[in-house]
Amino acid sequence: MENKPSITHVILTGGVGSRLWPLSRKSQPKQYLDLFDGKSLFEMTVERNRNVANKIMVVGNIDNCHLSRKVMEKSNTAYIDIIESTPRNTAAAIAFAAFASHPDDILIVTPSDHIIDEMENYEAAIQEAVEKASKGYIVTFGIVPTKPEIGYGYIERKGDDVISFREKPNQVTAKDFIAKGNFLWNSGMFCFKAGVFLDELQSFQPDVYEKSKIAWASNNNGTLDLQLSLEIPSISIDYAVMERSKKIKVVPSTFIWSDLGSFESVYEYLVSTGHSVDKNGNMVIGTDNYTAFVGLKNTIFVYTETANLILQKDSSQDVKNIYNQLERENPDLLN
Repeated sequence: MENKPSITHVILTGGVGSRLWPLSRKSQPKQYLDLFDGKSLFEMTVERNRNVANKIMVVGNIDNCHLSRKVMEKSNTAYIDIIESTPRNTAAAIAFAAFASHPDDILIVTPSDHIIDEMENYEAAIQEAVEKASKGYIVTFGIVPTKPEIGYGYIERKGDDVISFREKPNQVTAKDFIAKGNFLWNSGMFCFKAGVFLDELQSFQPDVYEKSKIAWASNNNGTLDLQLSLEIPSISIDYAVMERSKKIKVVPSTFIWSDLGSFESVYEYLVSTGHSVDKNGNMVIGTDNYTAFVGLKNTIFVYTETANLILQKDSSQDVKNIYNQLERENPDLLN
């Protein structure tokens, strides 16, 4: 009887959710906010992959590992904890998970801050990815788009072969992608054997491979040394491997997916769950206080104890500019 591969769910928790300020702060990034029926995105990420993986790894950083630990302890979930002492982007984060695994282990790598629904379709996509990964491919998940979205990167494909990866487009280009019919949203989720990923990383980014290997060899119960980590080039898995390897396959996926990367996507999700909006499409987030909108349409009012945000829904991508300005002028409001 054939042995089933060991499957590890690797959860990346490094993002700060700058486009969701002031809800998302450095001390409480968006993946830990209990905004979703009393659960956080991180908790939902752990739960949805229990059926498909027999091990869990959490790759976080020194600033948020206590938040991950709290969720894992609450659900009494055993996991391998990898704690980065400084952010070095996704190529290094995933390399640490691969070094912590057997070369034949299949890793399902997901961010911790995505909304996913239609679990039958999700599990079918995961199954297809695991089968491809077991044959030595590096698999990415492409979401069949429902509209021309400028907040996501795209994957151009022919069947399950990747022709190219594209950066976030403008509105005209996004419409062109949708019209062509062979473009998928880039989900930032991956599946591969640990050893295959490390071989490709060593081929294309030997510096990231070697420095990550040295840092991992000196880890202390999963915590990486700061000085050794600072020597690792900061580069994404997309640039390091995905855009260069000849072993890439894509699984076109039809499950409901959003990276909740803007207040527009949060708005759409909350509307789908019954969150109230007024007759002009205005929404309040963060308070039950009576709030009236006069002469405004499709406006979002975000309340927190230390800062409020009022924005037009279709200007959601611009919130990052406020975040960048505060980083320079009033960084306390980011914590």
